[in-house]
Amino acid sequence: MKRVLTALLLIPLALACNFYLPLLVTWAALVLVALLCLREYFSLAEKLSFRPFRVAGYGAGAVWIFARGVPETALLVLVVVALLLLTLLRRDFSGALGDVASTLFGVVYIAGPFALGRELHLVDPHWLFFVLLLNWVGDSAAMYCGRAFGRRKMAPMISPNKTWAGAVASLAVAAIVGAGYLYYFQPNGVALWVAVLLSIWVNVAAQFGDLAESALKRGAAVKDSGGMLPGHGGMLDRMDGLLFSLPACYLVVRFL
Repeated sequence: MKRVLTALLLIPLALACNFYLPLLVTWAALVLVALLCLREYFSLAEKLSFRPFRVAGYGAGAVWIFARGVPETALLVLVVVALLLLTLLRRDFSGALGDVASTLFGVVYIAGPFALGRELHLVDPHWLFFVLLLNWVGDSAAMYCGRAFGRRKMAPMISPNKTWAGAVASLAVAAIVGAGYLYYFQPNGVALWVAVLLSIWVNVAAQFGDLAESALKRGAAVKDSGGMLPGHGGMLDRMDGLLFSLPACYLVVRFL
């Protein structure tokens, strides 16, 4: 029930930000969600004995998403330089490399995909909502079908609750819903067969994103990245599929 109530609250907010509110509000929402995910990621990194530069990471992530037009390469170089300078303020340099690397990884892992989500929204708001929708329906199908029919575990060493039945159900539902959504709203005049293949591609990426975040949690010996969203765990738990599916969708929309 908590999971359903949380979804009923978040989905209208996502709809409003994506379709009805000013562009800067949409970007600000992307920044807020990314920073909340970064906060939980940094907590995971600290459980692994890293000491990430939180404030610098938050600042770099916000700039990457909000300041469109800043060259990504230049931004990343400046972030690395800033992080190395910050290490000079510490007394213990034994973990400097790991601290800098873990901070930079978090910025790229989380802020980068949200910046691509911003680009999808600029092409057509339906593209961003398409990825959000596929993550929602895919997760729900995997959970309910996995509970009802799941016998064979998909990756017990990484995520004990994931089953092959849930993965197949997620793929099937996402393919149907995603193809129907794109065919109806026609962003960039998508053909039906392209819509089906793109929906499958995005769903597969989302499932790998879920597994990747589960591996991070497994390494940090925690079940959830946080407890911010009742019934869902942390914000990073809710957004993990997006971190892979947003780049996957962007690659197709941008280059094909």
